Amino acid sequence: MTVMNAEQIERFLDDVFPQRMGRIESVDEMRATMRLKIGHEHLRPGPRVSGPTMMGFADVALYVAILAQIGPEPMAVTSDFNCHFLRAASGDHDIIAHAKLIKLGRRLGVGEVQIYSASDDIRPVVHVTASYALPAP
Repeated sequence: MTVMNAEQIERFLDDVFPQRMGRIESVDEMRATMRLKIGHEHLRPGPRVSGPTMMGFADVALYVAILAQIGPEPMAVTSDFNCHFLRAASGDHDIIAHAKLIKLGRRLGVGEVQIYSASDDIRPVVHVTASYALPAP
């Protein structure tokens, strides 16, 4: 059961993390989906979506999945992050992140994120595994 919905998380992030990338499309039990409208600031030559953009976006998506489960916690922080770039993401389309929590304990959350180009929802462009340190209750 989620303790925060997408709208509540967006409002919370507006207060504590306004520079984040993307907008929440949905949250569910142990999952979150986000979309990032690609602008010039997200591009590298090609034009392709830059690696740092996709890494940051994946990190935010996993944070959103965690917030949906634990509530408004600004100090849940990334403790490990592993990113595999699978193919280039065209700068002509939004990117979509699907985050899924694999384990959520009292002090650690572990999850994975797959990012897709909005033009191809079959083949991911990035696969991330990451963990978050959660503050003591």
